[in-house]
Amino acid sequence: MLFNSTSFLLFFPIVTIIYFLLPSKGRTLWLLAASYYFYMSWNVKYAVLILTSTVITYVSGILIERFRDKSLVIVRSSFVLCLLSNLSILFVFKYLNFAISTLHLSLKPLSLLLPVGISFYTFQALGYVIDVYRGTTTAEKNFVKYALFVSFYPQLVAGPIERSTNLLNQISVVPDKTRRELLNYQRICEGLSLMLWGMFMKLAIADRIGTLVDTIFDNYYRHGRCALIIGAVGFGIQIYCDFGSYSAIAIGSAKVMGFSLMDNFKAPYFATSITDFWRRWHVSLSIWFRDYLYIPLGGNRKGTIRKMINLLITFLVSGLWHGAAWTFVLWGLLHGIYHVIESLLKPVWRKICSRFDVNTNNFGYRFSKIAITFVLVDFAWIFFRTKTVGEAFYYIKRMVMIPDYWMVSGDALYSLGLSSRQFHLLILSLLLLLFVDLIYQKKKLRFDEWIFTQWTPFRVVFLALLLMWVIVFGSYGPGFSSRQFIYFQF
Repeated sequence: MLFNSTSFLLFFPIVTIIYFLLPSKGRTLWLLAASYYFYMSWNVKYAVLILTSTVITYVSGILIERFRDKSLVIVRSSFVLCLLSNLSILFVFKYLNFAISTLHLSLKPLSLLLPVGISFYTFQALGYVIDVYRGTTTAEKNFVKYALFVSFYPQLVAGPIERSTNLLNQISVVPDKTRRELLNYQRICEGLSLMLWGMFMKLAIADRIGTLVDTIFDNYYRHGRCALIIGAVGFGIQIYCDFGSYSAIAIGSAKVMGFSLMDNFKAPYFATSITDFWRRWHVSLSIWFRDYLYIPLGGNRKGTIRKMINLLITFLVSGLWHGAAWTFVLWGLLHGIYHVIESLLKPVWRKICSRFDVNTNNFGYRFSKIAITFVLVDFAWIFFRTKTVGEAFYYIKRMVMIPDYWMVSGDALYSLGLSSRQFHLLILSLLLLLFVDLIYQKKKLRFDEWIFTQWTPFRVVFLALLLMWVIVFGSYGPGFSSRQFIYFQF
């Protein structure tokens, strides 16, 4: 069930209204049933996988806590078996065929459909078990509450990857609130406005620019420098608006019901460095890898060389998490190399700025850093988007060597999948996106938070116009096939 589908437009209000009407004792169970229905709308059989992961991590958490001071063997065995079993399921469904082809094993590839969101809910469940093992959170004894934590439908299939200290704690408190507490007018309106903003990002920008990106990347061997640069930049915008829209709708729908999910995107293309970019992009995954991989590897505590190695390992694994292909591995490696170079050059650059009295607070300096960061990130997206490593390098080769300056003159630009009207609608939508991200950059206010600080008539008119824009100019309708969110494949 896609957020940008008529099914969800029926599902969400029905689930939410019944949730509000139910007595407190039935709300958690109702949300759990709704979450499994939501997940089974893709594939009924794969609900068994998420249930299996839920049972294993639930039992492991209880065993770890119960025998913490009694039997170290049971604690460690439960922890290791839990990790191995969950990662084995993930490996079989996501990486086995990749391993078979990479290692040239004499095995027939399995024809398995990748379960939607398996990487997300697996990491969320494993994060809980690791926290219980470390003693930073207590094991949840109520299976229904824990099962809802793993399968909570707003963020189930594409995040944010929540921590037990946030979402699980809320599941133990929020559904027990009085009906009057749940029916908070401003909170509900803020959640709905954030969902509307997510729909705008998806239907007005991501799906529209996706047509242009597909046209260029599917025919990259026919294009030259300008078209390929447009394709790379377009994909950078597409994946931000596509993934950012899912997070906005997820956070907004959870907020309507009284739950607070972590922000997953913080105006990432205003980042002034690669390190800053990863503090703003897919924040929940960045924090997960930092806490559960980078720091356990030693982080930056064991010298410069070890820090560099830890960074490379972390980003290699991050690349592999995104997909079972060498293109994703190279994408992750490239970001790891960016981090290593940035870490090594940072003290040198500080000395240069100090020596020549460079004003690092002026607009020109900051804009240059933003532009350089965007170029580096966008270059790496080429590997993320292309199907093979060979395609990626040939794409880059043509982008560097084949000029096509006529592409940005006359009507040539409108031969890339979007008509003149569609292209102009895209530009106007991007200007609004820039405006909202500038607000976050300056005031650190998310869209729903900012809009409710405004004068009421302005807020009503702004939201009404935004809704009209989505309805009138969104990419949907006869002859249009709803685009699945890009991160569903991960």
